[in-house]
Amino acid sequence: MDYLKILSMFILGYLLGSLNSSLLVGKVYGVDVRKHGSGNAGATNTLRTLGKKAAVFVILGDALKGVLACLIGSLLVGNNGLMVAGIGSIVGHNWPLYFKFKGGKGVLTSFAVALMMDWKVALILFAIFAIVVAISKYISLGSIIGAALFPVAAYIHKSDDKLYLVIAVIFAFLIILRHRSNIKRIVQGTESKFGKKKTA
Repeated sequence: MDYLKILSMFILGYLLGSLNSSLLVGKVYGVDVRKHGSGNAGATNTLRTLGKKAAVFVILGDALKGVLACLIGSLLVGNNGLMVAGIGSIVGHNWPLYFKFKGGKGVLTSFAVALMMDWKVALILFAIFAIVVAISKYISLGSIIGAALFPVAAYIHKSDDKLYLVIAVIFAFLIILRHRSNIKRIVQGTESKFGKKKTA
């Protein structure tokens, strides 16, 4: 393995991931979404703050940068480059260089990367996410459980691919790390539920 090339792919992914769609869309609207709602620079807070149209652009942008990072990594280095560039894009989204290292939680970018790594595993994780959200109404809980089960699904599906397993563990760690505040709110019963409007 050429570690210099792998490091280069991580840096490339990180720089792409640092292009935070929520903050870029917010600039068009003249609003910093980090100063509203949950303070998170992601699609869900964009939806609450700026509406559906803005959220759609954020969703597309966050997914696209993960896909682009993986495609470039794959073309330049191969499958290992794809996975490392993908993780780089998630780290970049979470701690963006261009926005004082204050980014989103990386769920959309992570899902795009998971799809590029192995679409079958990604769809299984999405199904788990959807079931958890349908039952609990907590989007954050669906994200946490789906991510936590990624290493398990990766081991069952590709136990011989050591890098894939390592990336899956890092992937899960990053999602859970960024959802620490959500976990506290879920335990306290103050986390916002999907489809439930706040009362004044």
